[in-house]
Amino acid sequence: MNPYIEIAGRKIGADFPPLVIAEIGINHEGSLQVAKEMVDAAHRAGVEVVKHQTHIVADEMSGAAKKVIPGNATVSIYEIMERCALNEADELELKNYVESLGMIFISTPFSRAAAERLKKFDIPAYKIGSGECNNYPLLEHIASFGKPVILSTGMNTIESIEKAVAIFDKHNIPVALLHTTNLYPTPIHLVRFGAMMEMHEAFPNKVFGLSDHTLNNNACLGAVALGGSILERHFTDHMQRTGPDIVCSMDEKACAELIVNSAEMALMRGGTKKPADEEQVTIDFAFATVCTIKPIQKGEVFSKDNIWVKRPGTGKILAEHFESILGKVATRDIENDEQLTWDEIN
Repeated sequence: MNPYIEIAGRKIGADFPPLVIAEIGINHEGSLQVAKEMVDAAHRAGVEVVKHQTHIVADEMSGAAKKVIPGNATVSIYEIMERCALNEADELELKNYVESLGMIFISTPFSRAAAERLKKFDIPAYKIGSGECNNYPLLEHIASFGKPVILSTGMNTIESIEKAVAIFDKHNIPVALLHTTNLYPTPIHLVRFGAMMEMHEAFPNKVFGLSDHTLNNNACLGAVALGGSILERHFTDHMQRTGPDIVCSMDEKACAELIVNSAEMALMRGGTKKPADEEQVTIDFAFATVCTIKPIQKGEVFSKDNIWVKRPGTGKILAEHFESILGKVATRDIENDEQLTWDEIN
């Protein structure tokens, strides 16, 4: 059996339908009401897992962050997170709301205090962002909780990912790895499936997938074709929202399509290059077999003048054997337009 992890009873791996994670993140801009509206849309789309981001700014950032402006913003990352973070009571209400609709709530803690809050909430798994992939002190802290982890690996090398994986392996924590490019949005040529497969080859016993920041579902579908089991995209109920990651978010319609299409794509994987058993009905009419094109007498030599290959494929001698029959002789009289059998050839 292929490797898998399990989160709240949902098994995730190559032998199961791909898991689509709808990341509301901070698209709600600090509004619990907007967050709930996004959760409603995710539920309508058929989402199984809703992901949030847990920001406790004072523990997450130093004052220097007030001078750092992200590439997709005009104000500092400190200001963005102050504006968009939910307080503990609101985040707990959001978690309970997600679960009341039958979905799984997970979140990304960006600090030790955030991890402790989520531990108190007893969430079933932790999502760790690319920026924390090499934050080994925080990874050690989260690993001590004993819950499964989904780890994004953008901006990291195989060597730095190895150190992160070693931490979770040491604690016997199931961990899945997501390839990521941390540009919002990500240009198509920087998705880099080759990097995803390099990561998979380096960690063949880990479930893998893609956390995507492009503008459509194509990258996620390609990841599934290559064996990915987890697909994560930012999510919004509609594209007119003004949250920080709306530009690279999927809406309800795109999310529903991703769930259906990724499940179909997964069913297309695998197989070996030989006829499928189900193709026999087509083989029967589409293949050619060796037939007489003239009456042939016993002892007569088979040649291109008296035999040829014709549909259907229901005869005993497929066209691939035609050349081997030429020059041999008939063991009995054979009428015109008969499918040859091996016992008629000597």
